[in-house]
Amino acid sequence: MTRVTGALIARDEERHVRACLESLAWADELLVVLDDRTRDATEAIARQLTDRVFLHVFRSFPAQRNFALDQTRTDWVLFVDADERVTPELAAEVRAVTAVESADAPVGYWVPRRNVIWGRWIQHGGWYPDHQLRLLRRDRTRYDEAREVHELAVLDGPAGYLREPFVHHNYESVGQFLAKQRVYSSLDARTMWRRGIRPKPQNFVLQPLREFKRRYVEHEGFRDGPHGLLLATLLAYYNLATYVKLARLARQASPADPRGI
Repeated sequence: MTRVTGALIARDEERHVRACLESLAWADELLVVLDDRTRDATEAIARQLTDRVFLHVFRSFPAQRNFALDQTRTDWVLFVDADERVTPELAAEVRAVTAVESADAPVGYWVPRRNVIWGRWIQHGGWYPDHQLRLLRRDRTRYDEAREVHELAVLDGPAGYLREPFVHHNYESVGQFLAKQRVYSSLDARTMWRRGIRPKPQNFVLQPLREFKRRYVEHEGFRDGPHGLLLATLLAYYNLATYVKLARLARQASPADPRGI
């Protein structure tokens, strides 16, 4: 039987880590890679459920995932975030697809995700099915370390899609949403800068408007009522914040180093 590792990368997730790992109890191996800056009880809780716990110096999210891939001892790995849960139905589907052996079988699978935000399952605005490329053949995958956030797995082969979703206990408050987006916008701005993207005056107006229209109108965020309106507005603001930070990098760039920070 093909063996599967349930893998988690995390920092300060003592509220979620036990339930997350318990939802992976069906896996043949549990692997936890912790940001070395972790200060709460995450490590102690994780060690109650698996002896495969590693503290690793944090450089970026894709670097953490590549380190996890290097520690994996099975053919397949299912990456799960601490605030996500694997249902029995998803576990059964993972077992079924990884048991298929053929030359043209997928080497990775996109898993849908059911986002619960502020206590409600958000079904529109691009939040569902919200596919994530998380079920991966260990020896046919690497993460692109040029992307510091919203990491991208690069497959040596085709990808497929699963039907059963993760349950993602996403943001519990608007404050938590804003705090995480502040971090993500900084990482996105740095990635854009390093790729040679420079802000233009129209970006500060058009990009937020496009994001709002995409989320609220094109992806029918209005169907989620006040939740959908607020999420579309906050993600438009996220786009604005990213370009503001990109402009800040441009101001800080040294004339002697045209690539900047």
